[in-house]
Amino acid sequence: MISISKFLPYGKQCIDQEDIDAVTKVLSEDFITQGPKITEFEEEIANYVGAKYGVAFNSGTSALHGAYFALGLEKGDEMITTPNTFVATANAGLYLGAKVNFCDVEKQTGNIDASKLEVSKNTKLIAPVHYSGNPVNLKEIADIAEDNNAKIIEDGAHALGAKYDGKKIGSLKYSEMAMFSFHPVKHITTGEGGIIVTNDEEYYERLQLFRSHGITKNNLVNPRDGDWYYEMQHLGFNYRITDIQCALGLSQLKKLDSFVENRRKIAEKYDEMFEDNPYFDVVKENPDGESAYHLYPILLKEKYANHKKEIFSKLRSEGLGVQVHYIPVYLQPYYQNLGFNKGLCPVDEEFYKRELSIPMYPTLTDEDLEFVQEKLYKVFSEY
Repeated sequence: MISISKFLPYGKQCIDQEDIDAVTKVLSEDFITQGPKITEFEEEIANYVGAKYGVAFNSGTSALHGAYFALGLEKGDEMITTPNTFVATANAGLYLGAKVNFCDVEKQTGNIDASKLEVSKNTKLIAPVHYSGNPVNLKEIADIAEDNNAKIIEDGAHALGAKYDGKKIGSLKYSEMAMFSFHPVKHITTGEGGIIVTNDEEYYERLQLFRSHGITKNNLVNPRDGDWYYEMQHLGFNYRITDIQCALGLSQLKKLDSFVENRRKIAEKYDEMFEDNPYFDVVKENPDGESAYHLYPILLKEKYANHKKEIFSKLRSEGLGVQVHYIPVYLQPYYQNLGFNKGLCPVDEEFYKRELSIPMYPTLTDEDLEFVQEKLYKVFSEY
């Protein structure tokens, strides 16, 4: 077995003693779930991005499920998203019986290509993904949605702290709702977790219902039997997050701006290091926005893309924890059983063929970046 003295993953959490103390403290308090830390965390995230309401969930996936439900997506409706995403963005539509359609991506960014959106009379939802933290062209998508009576829910799993058109992703200038994820590789973490932000009170109330079994003590249908009385008004789920997780999230949120700033500095250094290299191209930042750089994707030139499988394995054996984001969703066996076929989104398939994600997280040092460059160039030079 090869011994690796140093290994840099593509992403990881940044936890300090302040975070540990925050979690420990809530464990000695009255509530470790369904308590005040959840509301505090929701309000702080909403305030940070400039939205009116926030509803936290136990994952980004359940948050998307809740958002699509709140919008009223159901059987007979259609939604459009990008194939260059984690499967959850599309799956949440299938959970509700909707038909999922895919729109191809931009060659240089991997973001959904607004010029290729094909909206039908049944399209209720467009779900763009800010891939790698790089904002999509929301205004173009919003113009198309408005012309076709469709709504927008942003998948901002990669984009907490990113900006578009001068405002933070989640400010909802062009959309109904936005989702953020708190998985350990994201900008801040709650272990697992997600949140939906919205400015619409009705969506807010439906989101709260959905994450807690569809149960409420307000706006009752039947007469109240007593103070204990509650009603299940929708077929909801137990998608609740805990106070333990939200205590961690609140502590992490204090450091978010510095985390994003560090990510952007690292990306700037990568850009300089890799300028005009013969092996790969880098993804360009949207000129109308500021990327939060959840990922730093590189795109292999054709000669090297043909050897991606071997290059991936060799880089890992050299201590570089590269990853691939993403296999086009419709190429997954489940989606192919639904009738999707290879060739549907050729630009994304080419993007997948060429893409590797290299280490990107706030605590990377200059020495680490030199290590990344050294290992990349060593492996690529063999081809």
